[in-house]
Amino acid sequence: MINDQNYNRRYVISAIAIGIVALFIVRLFFLQVLDDTARDKADNMSLLRQTVYAPRGLIYDRNGELLVYNQPIYEITMVYREMGQNFDTASFCYALRIRRDYFEQRTREVADRSKNPGFSRDVPQIFMTQLAAEDIAPLQESLDKFPGIGIRKRTLRDYPYACGAQVLGSIGEVNKRDIERDDYYQSGDYSGREGIERTYETVLRGEKGVEVLLRDNKGRVRGPYRNGELDRAPVAGEDLMITLDIHLQMLAEELLEGKIGSVVAIEPATGEILVMASNPTWDPKILVGRQRSANYMQLLTDKTKPLMNRATQAQYSPGSTFKTLQALICQQEGAITPNKPYPCSGPGSTPIKCTHHHGSPVTLIGAIEQSCNPYFWCAFRDMLEKDGYGKNNEHFRARYKLWCEDAKSFGLGSRFEDSDISEQSAGKIPSIELYDRYYGKTGWRALTIRSNAIGQGEVLVTPLQLANLAATIANEGYYITPHLLKNDSMLTHIHHTAVEKRYFQTVKQGMRRVMTNGTGRHHALPDSIASAGKTGTVQNKGGRDHAIFIGYAPADDPKIAVAVVVENAGFGATWAAPIATLIEEQYLIGEIKRKDKKQYIASTVLNSNAKKWVTH
Repeated sequence: MINDQNYNRRYVISAIAIGIVALFIVRLFFLQVLDDTARDKADNMSLLRQTVYAPRGLIYDRNGELLVYNQPIYEITMVYREMGQNFDTASFCYALRIRRDYFEQRTREVADRSKNPGFSRDVPQIFMTQLAAEDIAPLQESLDKFPGIGIRKRTLRDYPYACGAQVLGSIGEVNKRDIERDDYYQSGDYSGREGIERTYETVLRGEKGVEVLLRDNKGRVRGPYRNGELDRAPVAGEDLMITLDIHLQMLAEELLEGKIGSVVAIEPATGEILVMASNPTWDPKILVGRQRSANYMQLLTDKTKPLMNRATQAQYSPGSTFKTLQALICQQEGAITPNKPYPCSGPGSTPIKCTHHHGSPVTLIGAIEQSCNPYFWCAFRDMLEKDGYGKNNEHFRARYKLWCEDAKSFGLGSRFEDSDISEQSAGKIPSIELYDRYYGKTGWRALTIRSNAIGQGEVLVTPLQLANLAATIANEGYYITPHLLKNDSMLTHIHHTAVEKRYFQTVKQGMRRVMTNGTGRHHALPDSIASAGKTGTVQNKGGRDHAIFIGYAPADDPKIAVAVVVENAGFGATWAAPIATLIEEQYLIGEIKRKDKKQYIASTVLNSNAKKWVTH
């Protein structure tokens, strides 16, 4: 037996060597098989995964006219790790015609993870967006001089018609909240910010694709990886057909030039919105491309509030147009009949005076025709006090609650929740609780809230709600939810009012008489087309009265219902009624025959600040 200490040590040394080798083998197995980190890092250095954006869906009007399409644009990307310390900033800025301080500010913003949570020095980051071909041409010629810089093609919205801005909406860059809410988005992506673009964002945007490119050891792209086996093609967004008639929309916006107000037109049988015009407005092109931010700020700070869609967001007292609804509710609740008369002393009437001179007493049809304030005050009072009189009478409170419920059944006092119109105000049908807060539970009665009888109290409506009221009267007791997407499934969204069909005929006769003998008689449609309507002149604490009109045509077979509001314009019969009937004329006849009337309305400026923002 050999007794040599060095000889025995060889076993220890061999064991240590074997252990070290085993440790390396285990570590390599872990790194290469179990742990993807190293492989991913290697892949990131040799492969470039580039997002391929889907073309956004196109938007058409009800007749197939193209309203929104795409045009090619470009964006500049940066891979920070590849740019290096010797990056030629001066030449880069010269090629893009930008200032050095902008370059430095922008690169700091992109690398700020509080603003750009997805930042990585190894992944392309968006430096500049929405550039035209001529903007990138100088850079493209010398791209090899700028390591880490890439040019990526995208699309931008464009518009063949300079109208419909509030309805169509616009596209803007997503913010941090958008990214946190939907993992589809990354910094630099775009989404719909208002209107149809916002409501149908997930339909229009499509699905992104990816292109995997192979890079060499200097980071230069050498072509597709594995002949594109790992690429995924984008899926284009869906095209949409909306309910607008673009030529009718253009007419409405033309008639509103120089005025502050809105026009809404609805097809009663379907609830499809034919026109949704609001002025002041803008050419949709000004919120496209690199000019978007500056132009948006101008719109935002404009005192006339062009960014507010007055058709759906502005709230007004309905004035005398509300008398049509009062007539229906008061009949339904047994307060009046078509032949029940009330006296009128004209301007000498109390507690509400009449603004017109007509015979007395007056019955329902005549009261609608002549817009008699005392008649509707008496009807409102008798409806509320039918079961008792007094400030602390529970029957009175119950009757007022019933009046509120009847009014709300016409779509007033709340948003159309099953509609695709995202920007809506609710309006107001004042509740018992509201008046209890104002006056105390025993401090109010019919006389206290008498202004509601003629649409001048606490009731507030939007032009959309007024147009829907006209459509509901045309339909004799029901409406289809007003909507913008041309979709037959909306026909199931039918809402019946609390007023029975038999009570509508008298109101419709009164509205017909408005257009033949009453305040709308000077605006009859040509070609013997019978129309029905109701004018309103609404008192306004902020200045001159608002002009309002609701109506529909033809009177015997309604195809279109219209509401018009012109702020600070005076009489509804002077401004709102002619605009509405010109819209009806264009839709029903296909042309404007009363050209002098159209020219006069379109060329008259009632508010010099009510301009249309256009490109220069």
